[in-house]
Amino acid sequence: MHCKNRKEKYNAKATFFCVGKNIEANPELFKTIIAQGHTVGNHTYSHSKKFGFFKTQQVILELKQTNTVAKTIGAVNLKLYRPAFGVTNPQIKKALKKIKLQSIGWNTRSFDTSFLSSKVIIKKITKNLKKGDVILLHDSSEKSVLVLEQLLLFLHKQNLQSATIDTLFNIKAYA
Repeated sequence: MHCKNRKEKYNAKATFFCVGKNIEANPELFKTIIAQGHTVGNHTYSHSKKFGFFKTQQVILELKQTNTVAKTIGAVNLKLYRPAFGVTNPQIKKALKKIKLQSIGWNTRSFDTSFLSSKVIIKKITKNLKKGDVILLHDSSEKSVLVLEQLLLFLHKQNLQSATIDTLFNIKAYA
């Protein structure tokens, strides 16, 4: 609830690149994210540590499975994809072209899944932050929530605001 209050206070919008199996496990949360005006994208079905070693057909199956889940649960046809672990290769590139997904990267990695403290992470993120930067954050820990709250406060003080990736780059998130 505390994070929700921050979001409303700062009118925060974000893009959530979702793992398909997590959409299935949390369908109401997925619908809420969309209903609140955030953008969603594909982040593979399983987020397998071996994803970068998958053959093209395996990649296609994972991405199609997530798109099917997103369509069934959230009524959205995903067009955006964030590489698991930031890994791209010729097989993934072929798969993206075949199923018409656009890969989205980032230029500011937060390291919010590392052993670093939230204080150190927020310093790393905000050190050279400028308008138009794409910040990679995860929803995997309480530390990430603390980092997000501090980031929203920092953006507010700097007269900056968060935006969805499709708004930032003037691209279509959905087919």
